[in-house]
Amino acid sequence: MRKVPLSNETRRRLDALFREPQRQEATRLLIDECGNNLPFLERLGEDQLERVRFAALKLSNGDLAALRRAVDLAKTDWRDLLMAAGFGLDVHAHESWFPGGHAA
Repeated sequence: MRKVPLSNETRRRLDALFREPQRQEATRLLIDECGNNLPFLERLGEDQLERVRFAALKLSNGDLAALRRAVDLAKTDWRDLLMAAGFGLDVHAHESWFPGGHAA
């Protein structure tokens, strides 16, 4: 299965939250473990995966250990991750989230 790269918007949020060398590991986690490897998301592209990836980034708050926990939650049930991030009830809620409250 081809791994889905990060969308430009996912990258913007990741870059706002993480600095090197954590940024590289955060990128790897999102691509390798929080993408089309998740159940029922196998056929989604980079833009379609934003909701789940933004949720993981939001819960991480820039902490790599918290990002790992969020990704683990996604692997258990990504719908729980969406609910925890406040993105579960509105399919567009993630679009207005940006770290630090800055406009997306």
